[in-house]
Amino acid sequence: MASMSSAAEPSHPVVFTTQTPYPLPSQKFMIPTSWKRYQLSQLVNKALSLLKPVPFDFLVRGEILRATLGEWCAEKGIGEEETLEIEYFESVMPPQKMSTLPHEDWVSSVSCQISSYFLTASYDGSIRTFDYSQQLLHTSTPHSAPITCICIVPSSSPDGHIIASASHDLTARLTKLTLSTSDSPDFTPRTEPLASLHLHTAPVSSIAASPSGAHLLTSSWDSFIGLWDAAIPDSDEVPLEDVQPHTDRKKRRKFTHDDEPRPKRKAPVGVLKSHTARVSRVVFTRGGDAAAYSCGFDSTVRSWDVENSVCTNTITAASKPFLDLAVTQSGNTVLAASTDRTISQYDLRAATSSTATPSLATLAHPATPSCIAVPPPAAQSSPPSEPVSSSEHQLLSGAYDGVVRLWDLRSVRGAVTSFKVWEGNQGGKVLTLDWARGIVGVGGEGGVEVWRVGQGEHAFLS
Repeated sequence: MASMSSAAEPSHPVVFTTQTPYPLPSQKFMIPTSWKRYQLSQLVNKALSLLKPVPFDFLVRGEILRATLGEWCAEKGIGEEETLEIEYFESVMPPQKMSTLPHEDWVSSVSCQISSYFLTASYDGSIRTFDYSQQLLHTSTPHSAPITCICIVPSSSPDGHIIASASHDLTARLTKLTLSTSDSPDFTPRTEPLASLHLHTAPVSSIAASPSGAHLLTSSWDSFIGLWDAAIPDSDEVPLEDVQPHTDRKKRRKFTHDDEPRPKRKAPVGVLKSHTARVSRVVFTRGGDAAAYSCGFDSTVRSWDVENSVCTNTITAASKPFLDLAVTQSGNTVLAASTDRTISQYDLRAATSSTATPSLATLAHPATPSCIAVPPPAAQSSPPSEPVSSSEHQLLSGAYDGVVRLWDLRSVRGAVTSFKVWEGNQGGKVLTLDWARGIVGVGGEGGVEVWRVGQGEHAFLS
């Protein structure tokens, strides 16, 4: 047993565990009860003889240690002879603001998924492309009403990216974005409309692409979820006269000139019916195209067999209209943001027949949380040389108080850290978040801000 304190100073027996690449030998330490995170981190670094110091945080029985070890033991009634198991993990560096991307209208969706570029969608119906130098490269206007959501459709095409967008104009759209060509270094980015998706009779709230890029899902305020293949048809699948009659055709013509390519009208391959009110968000599982999850104003989170368009499980909450949904990196739980100022974590594997499903964890917010972002798995977002981080336990939430909060699901009593966006500009609601390669795009009333949270994209962040 290694003793770290003098005979006169109280100490407590501790064993350390970790999931990082920095394990300590299995032994018991006698730790001074006056020590906090900093001293514990120094101990781990010294014991490992690390050439470059690595800051660590410490998890004790599901809580991040924020006080002295003695204060924590006193609060929990832990006896001085009881050995504590403490898990350590790499500390999260303070978030750092990197840039601002001004917009004249509210920004409803941001994507950081294309390396070296940001995509934004706003209430003016436009999608904008920026590079990391904050230069606006291209603006397209695929919709005649506010855009609610955009996503990148996975594709093997070497000459462009497919952007899927959803809008209050009752449609979703597929647009091809070409950023560069190998034979023209001075190429100017351009977009080409590919298809318009027609099913819904109310605003389309979200759109999601399957991991393979072969299918899409749309959710709507009409309580339906549309299933689509991502193929672009040679001819229209929906007659013009069948397009929603209350769509303003004069406004459509304003955005579609005779000399511009016209998107092909697509019909869904299936309709998922089970929600009884607005559907706020639909997402595919991380594992493939066969399953999906959705949430809505009917206070439910639903699991779907996509191929058969069947709801396979319903998680029911009591008076919790849900606004957003995300799947954790493990794929075993979902996170759902609600108007009751909480984010709830639910186990997808625990089917229940009760009228209300208990959550695994509840993340309380002082204002309504509007959006959730979970980073992609480390294998997809980090170079192979980077050590495994604790990002699999982390999520970001954006709220109507203009604050973005970083959470660790192993300790949910409070956020690990937070930052206020649009300081000095009367603030504003956060409406959207995206997180990839250590970069976070935040959109809302104040436009877009780009922050560094975690590691990644060293060329941009240095």
